[in-house]
Amino acid sequence: MDVIETTTRSGPVPQLRAEEKKRITPKRPRDYVAWAVAIAIVGGLVWTAVTNEHYRWPVVFSYFTTQTILDGLLVTLLLTAASMGLGTLLGLVLAVMRMSHQRPVSGLAQLYITFFRGTPVLVQLVFWFNIAALYPNLSIGVPFTDISTPVNVNAIMTPMTAAIVGLTLNQAAYMSEIIRGGFASVSRGQHEAAESLGMSGFTKLRHVIIPQTMPAIIPATGNQVIGMLKETSLVSVLGVADLLQSAQAIYARTYQTIPLLIVASLWYLIMTLALSVPQSMIERRFSRSTRARLTPAATSAEPGTGAGQLVPPTRESLL
Repeated sequence: MDVIETTTRSGPVPQLRAEEKKRITPKRPRDYVAWAVAIAIVGGLVWTAVTNEHYRWPVVFSYFTTQTILDGLLVTLLLTAASMGLGTLLGLVLAVMRMSHQRPVSGLAQLYITFFRGTPVLVQLVFWFNIAALYPNLSIGVPFTDISTPVNVNAIMTPMTAAIVGLTLNQAAYMSEIIRGGFASVSRGQHEAAESLGMSGFTKLRHVIIPQTMPAIIPATGNQVIGMLKETSLVSVLGVADLLQSAQAIYARTYQTIPLLIVASLWYLIMTLALSVPQSMIERRFSRSTRARLTPAATSAEPGTGAGQLVPPTRESLL
């Protein structure tokens, strides 16, 4: 791959690869038509939102930063962080189990994934909230001994606990498949190289497998975080005072249904956009290891490789 080198008074300009060069395409009439149609649609939506009095924007702005809404916003963020963190850890365990050569271990992981991916999240949340109907009392103790501690399931399974448990278990099923797909992207040669160096299973997973799976896992995980943020609205059926439940509690008293739903929608949109920024930064950070880069051999005059050419990296050179 040829690379163009230029020199200025301040020094040589960094070399640009072909895929990094800016493409210049001529404008065609259909491009201008597409822009005109898009501007007309957006302008029409903005015009109707501004001129339609039924939106009641003064009411929206008056409730936008009320304490009830902000408290619900905090609960939503806590649910998202807790469910994603615990779900990712459990998903990693399930992915390792799923790839195990032991049939019972991989079978249990597959059964878990099938069940939680095959049932709706709302049904799971309601089920965990009413789990005390099946197991009103449990005992935690040492097997084959009299040492045990009774647990009142109805007392500990509060709406908040049921929400975290339900969202975490459901999220773990999806994260396990994402992580397993990342593991599958690592070539067999990497596993054999790590084993030839005498690495243990955990060391190989930490230093060889996981770093190479990050570029494949990060984009899908970012989408799961944004999806989880919006899925937390389902916990309102359990009575958890999240963002949506807080908005519902207000319009149940004031009958300002549309303005309060707009408030909740705007906050969800703001949080989604806020999460998209670090997601893009993390994606760029981890994608650098997969980009073609200059190696010391690129500047040496080897047979068949001229100076100023890029040498495509191998997976081994990225370790």
